[in-house]
Amino acid sequence: MSRDLNIAREHEKYIHLIAEAGAELQVPTYLVGGYVRDLLLGRPCKDIDVVCVGSGIALAKQAAKKMKGASKVSVFKNFGTAMFTVDGIEFEFVGARKESYRRDSRKPIVEDGTLEDDQNRRDFTINALAISLNKADFGQVVDSFDGIEDLHYKILRTPLDPDITFSDDPLRMLRAIRFATQLKFKIEEETFEAIKNNHKRIKIISEERVRDELNKIILADRPSIGFKLLHKTGLLRLIFPEMAALQGVEYRNGRGHKDNFYHTLEVLDGVAKNSKDLFLRWAAILHDIAKPPTKRWNDELGWTFHGHEVVGGRMARKIFKRLRMPLDERMKYVVKLVNLHLRPIALTKGDVTDSALRRLLFDAGDDIDDLMILCRADITSKNEAKVKRYLQNYEIVVQKLVEVEEKDRVRNWQPPISGHLIMETFGIGPGREVGIIKNAIREAILDGLIQNDYDPAFDFMLNEAEKLALKPVKSS
Repeated sequence: MSRDLNIAREHEKYIHLIAEAGAELQVPTYLVGGYVRDLLLGRPCKDIDVVCVGSGIALAKQAAKKMKGASKVSVFKNFGTAMFTVDGIEFEFVGARKESYRRDSRKPIVEDGTLEDDQNRRDFTINALAISLNKADFGQVVDSFDGIEDLHYKILRTPLDPDITFSDDPLRMLRAIRFATQLKFKIEEETFEAIKNNHKRIKIISEERVRDELNKIILADRPSIGFKLLHKTGLLRLIFPEMAALQGVEYRNGRGHKDNFYHTLEVLDGVAKNSKDLFLRWAAILHDIAKPPTKRWNDELGWTFHGHEVVGGRMARKIFKRLRMPLDERMKYVVKLVNLHLRPIALTKGDVTDSALRRLLFDAGDDIDDLMILCRADITSKNEAKVKRYLQNYEIVVQKLVEVEEKDRVRNWQPPISGHLIMETFGIGPGREVGIIKNAIREAILDGLIQNDYDPAFDFMLNEAEKLALKPVKSS
């Protein structure tokens, strides 16, 4: 790779304005970090980081004045940083600094420093690259740690002693695994050993920071890469013990079960091939999360995991809460898919009844398509004929779901008879009888006893009300 670099064309005008601002303030100015790395890799990059040997805040204000449409400059005096956005591009400025750390915190003690000091504090050699924006050597790459070579050979390593790097800021261990996953790079051996040696330091990192890195790993093209590294380094059992507990196979009387950790990773990668949705990927991670606590031995059946889908739904809520994940509709979506993930599989194994299809459509609603993506990915076996047979059966189930939905319209089912109509018809208030009649109508429609239309549902309501000794009131 060349040590000189052409700036991305769409950013060129902004970069030259930043260079002008640096020259006007007489502060050496450089592009740094992930932006430089991604330029060299040919990856799209939107966030632009700038370091100067001077005041980053002053440089940000000067640069913003030059850029039409720049947002108000946000200043973070405690960190010596400032940022603004233009045309959806986020620019962040910082003065070059050197850092030192206390054992009990990842927050550094910061002092003004040189460009070399600033590169020393970077987490990995590939992020310690800089591009000069100074007139004498504009566009030249400053590479103090052979980061370009590491980019070429796809290696992740720290600029300085990795034990010190990870002990100072343990979040860097997760960042190493995240970059290895996103970029498909190998973590250099000494760096990897340092993560293993320092993995317990992750305990000082907040759940929010852990969550953010975990989600970035999950959103990678092949998230299994990251989870295998998390497992090998010992980090997984500290940040996500429920997932670590999936690993391993127990044999009894010569009968074992699949390793649910590696099965889960296969499912996760399978979902990732078909969807970029973070929460569908979380459903893949959590679909078998309750297998360890529900595992039982049965002399006839072997190992069983009865009810793991229900227990898994409860565990999903607790995991989301601990990791500070959203506890809104997105969590409910994940819980729903975990609860339902066995239903389509069951339909592929026997005769598919319209009643079972209606109930699945009713329970899954608009999430039926995502559920089928999850369930297709859940077919993992070394027996290719078995996988092929199940997938063919899934296509039959999908076609029948379409047919039933066209006929019975239960995917987003709205009862043809409302509670208000029941109360009005029989002159009663809210209470047990209303619920009994509504449930009976719903079950009759799902079982195919009556059509999902007003007239048959109204007649059915009258019959059910008679069983409860309710009579219609005469309208005036």
